[in-house]
Amino acid sequence: MIKIEQLYKRFGKLQVLEAINLSLDGGQCIALIGPNGSGKTTLIKSVLGMVVPSAGSIYFQGKDIGREWAYRNDIGYMPQIGEYPENMTIGQVLDMMKDIRRVPENQLDTELYEKFALGQIRNKRMRTLSGGTRQKVSACLAFMFNPKVLILDEPTAGLDPLSTEILKEKILREREKNKLIIITSHILSDLDDLVSQIIYMQDGKVIFHKSLIDLKTETATDKLSKAIAAIMSNKQAVPTVISHE
Repeated sequence: MIKIEQLYKRFGKLQVLEAINLSLDGGQCIALIGPNGSGKTTLIKSVLGMVVPSAGSIYFQGKDIGREWAYRNDIGYMPQIGEYPENMTIGQVLDMMKDIRRVPENQLDTELYEKFALGQIRNKRMRTLSGGTRQKVSACLAFMFNPKVLILDEPTAGLDPLSTEILKEKILREREKNKLIIITSHILSDLDDLVSQIIYMQDGKVIFHKSLIDLKTETATDKLSKAIAAIMSNKQAVPTVISHE
């Protein structure tokens, strides 16, 4: 669904991405993890068309995204911090996005809107919302237009336990529809029940791309956080590996 070939990005003298090669398929929920400054955000923004790579190509369903923009309609993006017109209400923000996307009302996915009970507070202005409620609005918008790809940046940050479980269950159901889901998160415990593959980045490079099962087997651990700790604490250098089912 998304293929990345020899992707490089440099900001001035700083090499942010270096020789990124990835193949990301539908039906997978992939965790994109790594320390701060590893290049995760730049990689995501490159896929979204918000950053122009210095070299390399990104393909969406076989088409080079450098020569078109319509592919973005098939991507739902949930940013870590949603920025919205502060004077608009929740309802106005949602209606504005519906007008922009022009998806028929009967094709909208309103499940999160309903389960988060956003209808009860749709007249509240964005400037009055807590961080957790903003996250709910962002999640609702990411899923609402039935995209083929979902990119979720720290999706559970600020959410209460019940809302977190609602969102996680939604992610699993969307994966079953053969959608590609990419999640970045520093809360590794949230990923164990969700993800099927792990991409670990460091210093602008992909260190490994493995299935979660293989990663746990190789490290003889039962948790993603333990597996990552085991690999990164290994004194021997970890080679760049592209290995997944």
